[in-house]
Amino acid sequence: MSQYIKMSALYAPTLKEDPNEAELASHRLLLRAGMIRRLAAGIYSYLPLAWRAIKKAEQIVREEMDAIGSQEILMPIVQPAELWHESGRWDDYGPELMRLTDRHDRAFALGPTHEEVITTLVKNELKSYKQLPVHMYQIQTKFRDEIRPRFGLLRGREFVMKDAYSFDVSEEALDKTYQAYKGAYERICERMRIDYRAVQADSGQIGGSETIEFMALAESGESDLLFCDCGFAADAEAATAGIQVESYKDGELLEEHTPNIKTIEGLAEFLHIKTRQTVKAMALIDSDGNKVLAFIPGSHELNEIKVSAVLGNNFRIMEDEDLQEASLVKGFIGPIGMKDRGIRTIADVSLKELPYWLVGANKADYHMSGATPGRDFDEPEYFDLALAQEGDSCPQCGHELQSARGIEISQIFKLGTKYSESLQAHFVDEDGEEKPFVMGCYGVGVSRSVAAVIEQYHDEYGIKWPVSIAPYEVSVIALSVDENIVFPVAEKLAQAFDDNGIDVVLDDRNERAGVKFADNDLMGFPYQVICGTRNIEKGQVELKDRHTGEKELIDIDKVVDYLSEKIKAQR
Repeated sequence: MSQYIKMSALYAPTLKEDPNEAELASHRLLLRAGMIRRLAAGIYSYLPLAWRAIKKAEQIVREEMDAIGSQEILMPIVQPAELWHESGRWDDYGPELMRLTDRHDRAFALGPTHEEVITTLVKNELKSYKQLPVHMYQIQTKFRDEIRPRFGLLRGREFVMKDAYSFDVSEEALDKTYQAYKGAYERICERMRIDYRAVQADSGQIGGSETIEFMALAESGESDLLFCDCGFAADAEAATAGIQVESYKDGELLEEHTPNIKTIEGLAEFLHIKTRQTVKAMALIDSDGNKVLAFIPGSHELNEIKVSAVLGNNFRIMEDEDLQEASLVKGFIGPIGMKDRGIRTIADVSLKELPYWLVGANKADYHMSGATPGRDFDEPEYFDLALAQEGDSCPQCGHELQSARGIEISQIFKLGTKYSESLQAHFVDEDGEEKPFVMGCYGVGVSRSVAAVIEQYHDEYGIKWPVSIAPYEVSVIALSVDENIVFPVAEKLAQAFDDNGIDVVLDDRNERAGVKFADNDLMGFPYQVICGTRNIEKGQVELKDRHTGEKELIDIDKVVDYLSEKIKAQR
């Protein structure tokens, strides 16, 4: 009995025009190829072709998890608020956590991640070091209430994710587990044919001492990453780099008349200097409501992730009324006299070695040059505050950093005892002492990975699936379906591919050849076996490689074995 699908029966409602809502290639092509449909902002239905690709990606993930001894489970998506209160994340996680109440007014969350649930699960079951290490994973739909869901599957509110959690007896044992997951994640990327970089990253709301992101390289990516030929690579928000700064004028404090110059770029142009010779002031309110001025090199931007580590997650930029209350002149803010006003000053570490600053004069249309920390104003507190960028010095070798854009597809974390301590999850070690589990967590955005693959593999005609996650590996295209020459051969070939373990779709539609070619290119099946009257009468079919566009004629009785061998080598 035939197991292959016929295109006439395939639910894949294609679109002729690009949807207005789609900005990126993956979003546009998934919609046009009839693979996803939007239900609400950031929430999509996966149609048969997309779901087949996702299931294949899941299988790759599952095989690599199983290979390192991780055991598959499934946990509830609805989580009691009490667990999140115990871990301290109910308030810290922020508005992305979807909160709800049941009929008894008990509070719950839709799980964006499962650290609390898995920790609570094991603390009631694992009691001895003899039971460790243990690591488990699940593949499940997650929900995060993104403020700006966009880009289709790349930034949705509901998505498919693999999340894994490990429990070890020590930091040394955790490191072995962490490295095992790192290797597994590298193999997952390679098997999906993703061009990626593993980069140092910020642990964000998850927390922990160390984390690595796996980024799919793509110009459409939302993340900036920095790398060096020596092997260093980091998300720009997590990178610590050497920033080159330079004084404008040395010596005495001078007032510079800078009429209507309110931006660093304008100041540099007006004085005919470089932006790195200026110091930029950012007026902030910390999480406790205190006023703070943060100073960074004028050539750089403020790194909000790093600032939050100093001022708290709920810090904000001062609004006009805040500036007026503090008697700060927008565009001309400087550090002089801030201590007397009760305003805290902090500065990027790169400014610590800058003897003379060019800063705002706290007076409209004026800046101060030669401002000296410790002489003209109180020495600020120094922290890593600036966002690293291309051209900064590599922290490992000192050479200039290069930049690229990427899509975050997976991330691994060393959590340590953050959750086991707050949730009181302990085991007894070999000396009879009670200790908290040392934990790690490891996530793969499965649906996001599929979209990232499309960002890397497409052209103006449609998707170009790698074999490993292609919904179907071969499409057999019958150019004629209403006569006895072409269609019987196409059916026979489709059945032969299916019998040979190849995922195949038969295009049996009564459509023009151009329509069939366009749809098959759009859907991106890696190989097309084109059956036409003229070639079949010669005992041949045309084979098209969707990735290269190359075509070749091949004997009908050889095509199945030839292509099957080729496909199995690429899985």
